[in-house]
Amino acid sequence: MKKILFTGGSGKFGKIFKKFNFERTNIYYPSSNVFDITNLKKMENFIKKIKPRIIIHTAAISRPMEIHEKKIEKSINTNIIGTSNIVNLCHKYKIKLIYFSTNYVYPPKKGNYKEHHPLLPFNNYAWSKLGGECAVQMLKNSLILRICMTEKPFAYKYAYSNLKTNFMYHEDLAKIFFKLINKKGIINIGGSVQSVYDFAKGNNKKIKKKFMKTNKNNLPLNSTMNIGKFKKIL
Repeated sequence: MKKILFTGGSGKFGKIFKKFNFERTNIYYPSSNVFDITNLKKMENFIKKIKPRIIIHTAAISRPMEIHEKKIEKSINTNIIGTSNIVNLCHKYKIKLIYFSTNYVYPPKKGNYKEHHPLLPFNNYAWSKLGGECAVQMLKNSLILRICMTEKPFAYKYAYSNLKTNFMYHEDLAKIFFKLINKKGIINIGGSVQSVYDFAKGNNKKIKKKFMKTNKNNLPLNSTMNIGKFKKIL
């Protein structure tokens, strides 16, 4: 089995991924102290020691969204430069890279975006993820996953009824992830299009409904994706 290096193993998805793939002994989950994506030398030393054939890159700064507006240097250093560091090492050591991006790279209004459609990030978080994508696109042996997912149970007491989404739960992706591992290019990853409220209600009947005011919340009303390509793979 090919050795796999997983960045972001202590993150929310990383913990779920470990749970559903604990029997796979070929996956390494280095801590950020050992594999600091902002430290090229540290990363290279670890890669030379482990000799992975695939890197699954989930490590990133995401929430709270405000951090990408208030501390742009942190967002740039981690999500853009950190990803570029990994791309450089993947190119040097002939390693396949699987990069976790976001549906937020698409425009915020029309929805049903396919992988080849034009991009227009809605906020700084999305720009930082698209910055990472730009580097990954230069590596031929790569896979970009534009993902719309969240933790289970739903993290909030209310959900927006006018915000459309492709949400799926972390565990849903963790279960089927290895059906994607040999693919290349770009794949939209998510669930059926529905409001956040309808999605959350499926797991919590007591969830409260709320209406999102566009100017007040730093979230897109409709950056939903066409997941036809993903469905065909499954």
